[in-house]
Amino acid sequence: MSIKKQFLKSKPVCKVTFTLPAEEAKSVAVVGSFNEWNTDATPLKKLKNGSFKGTVDLETGSSYEFRYIVDGKYVNELEADGLAWNDFAGAENSLLSL
Repeated sequence: MSIKKQFLKSKPVCKVTFTLPAEEAKSVAVVGSFNEWNTDATPLKKLKNGSFKGTVDLETGSSYEFRYIVDGKYVNELEADGLAWNDFAGAENSLLSL
């Protein structure tokens, strides 16, 4: 699991790349407050090495809650900036601070 942040100098945007090793998985998506928890909005692409990867442009100066969905099951990012309890989900979500 990893998160790579690339801050743009020209505008208040950060390109966030999510990478998740999941060789046995059929589908992986990232859902969060940045895409209204829409399970279809941000699918990750499976690479030849078996990991899944995708990039999202997010506005800087904010924090976002997110999780991965691996074959229908929620998974937190181990390298997230922190965790945040979510009463609606009844679980902790990964936290991304930009």
